[in-house]
Amino acid sequence: MIGLRKWRMPSQCPACSGELTVTRLECSHCGTAVEGRFDASPFARLTPEQQEFVAIFLRARGNIKEVERELSISYPTVRARLDAVLEALGYRVDRAALEEETREKQARRKEVLDRLNRGEITAEEAVAALKSL
Repeated sequence: MIGLRKWRMPSQCPACSGELTVTRLECSHCGTAVEGRFDASPFARLTPEQQEFVAIFLRARGNIKEVERELSISYPTVRARLDAVLEALGYRVDRAALEEETREKQARRKEVLDRLNRGEITAEEAVAALKSL
C-alpha cells in the first residue's frame, strides 16, 4: 500500500481499553500479507511522549543530567518519567527505595551546605561535592 499515510499502531482497544493483538502484517513494498497472532513490541505500549523520552534517554546514554539539560526539566521529573516508562513496560518500580534514595541525597546536600556555612570547606569544594552527588 504505497503512498498511504502510516498511523501509530494502537496498543489498547478503543472500546474496552484491553490489550490489542497484532494479527496481520503486510509488506509495504509488494503487498504480501502474513496473518496470525503476533506479539507486539512492549515499546508499542508507550505513549508518543514516553517514546520520545526513551529516545532522548538513550541518546544521552542514560546520563540523567544530560536528559535534564536537553528537556529543561529537574532530576525528580526525569526520574518520574523514567519510572512511568518502566511501569508501562511492565516492570515494578520500588517507590519506597526511590524515596529513600532521594532523602539520602538531600541529606548529603544539606551536610555539604552546612559544612560550607561553618567554614569547614571552601565554596569550590562545596560545588565539587554537590556536583558529585
